[in-house]
Amino acid sequence: MVSKENADHYNWGEQCDGWTLMQRQDLSVIHERMPAHTQEIRHYHAQARQFFFVLSGTLCMELEGEHHLLTTHQGLEIPPQARHQARNESERDVEFLVISHPTTRGDRTDLR
Repeated sequence: MVSKENADHYNWGEQCDGWTLMQRQDLSVIHERMPAHTQEIRHYHAQARQFFFVLSGTLCMELEGEHHLLTTHQGLEIPPQARHQARNESERDVEFLVISHPTTRGDRTDLR
């Protein structure tokens, strides 16, 4: 059994947290936390399809120039090759799941 308490933890971006709940070549599931007013680098994945699902808080997802506000228990699919960026524009933490098929390891291109 896996949980946030016993999963491998890592830090990313601007004081953000990730917990790897499942990491296989064909599938990854990550629980992430973004503090208020943080964001990731806009990027895309060549092969991976992703699904972001908000557990708590509000996540702003930019997908190919369109902005989506996701609140608790809402999700958004990100197809391969789609340029996207997760941002927390709120005053409180946002926690969400990122489910990727296949894994995104070695499949990310950052856009600056």
